[in-house]
Amino acid sequence: MDLMYPILAALSGLVLVPLTLLPIINPFSSAPVLITTAGGDAAVARRLARQVAVNSFYVIVASMLVGTNVLALFGISLPILRVGGGLLVCATAWRMLNQQGDDDVQAKAAEGAVALPEAEIVRRSFFPLTFPLTTGPGTIAASIALGAQIPRTLFAYLTGVATAVLGAALTAVILYVMFANAPVLLKRLGDIGTLVMTRLIAFILLCVGLQIMWAGWSELHKIVI
Repeated sequence: MDLMYPILAALSGLVLVPLTLLPIINPFSSAPVLITTAGGDAAVARRLARQVAVNSFYVIVASMLVGTNVLALFGISLPILRVGGGLLVCATAWRMLNQQGDDDVQAKAAEGAVALPEAEIVRRSFFPLTFPLTTGPGTIAASIALGAQIPRTLFAYLTGVATAVLGAALTAVILYVMFANAPVLLKRLGDIGTLVMTRLIAFILLCVGLQIMWAGWSELHKIVI
């Protein structure tokens, strides 16, 4: 029983990372932009999907492991980060629920994509596909919040870091699978199915943002009292 507890805790932490970040990332919203950026070429889309997944892995890991130190440098507390990050996530979800078409970032990414050489497509894998469409401020804030939960004792810290890295890797793998298969998935869903799925994920994202904000507000309330 004593041996099973740390194993179950590690597995729980491993699954927590993708369960927390994927609704915020919302790959369905950026998948059409990736397809357009690839110019309809399936091979280029897979390569672009792989690069975006790798970039996202680095951003998530850096946010989880270094983010709290950056907050300490600027004197920002974790409850304030959760309130601000929750507000940002809610704003993103609200914009997704009410948008009538592609926003400015998506339109700029799609503009002239077919004429781009492959090297330029690879360079665009970070902006705007990785940031801000895939790992935007909401994802970074949530990753920092996850990283802040890692214990500080040596053995527990090393275990927590390993779990966080594996969780980020699992998230990146899921992103790659979804982005690489986005053309087939979106074709099967159709325009109406894609719209319904995007709105549903946006509502879930709104609830996630409210939950993050409420957790931060509750902590601030305890500090004041």
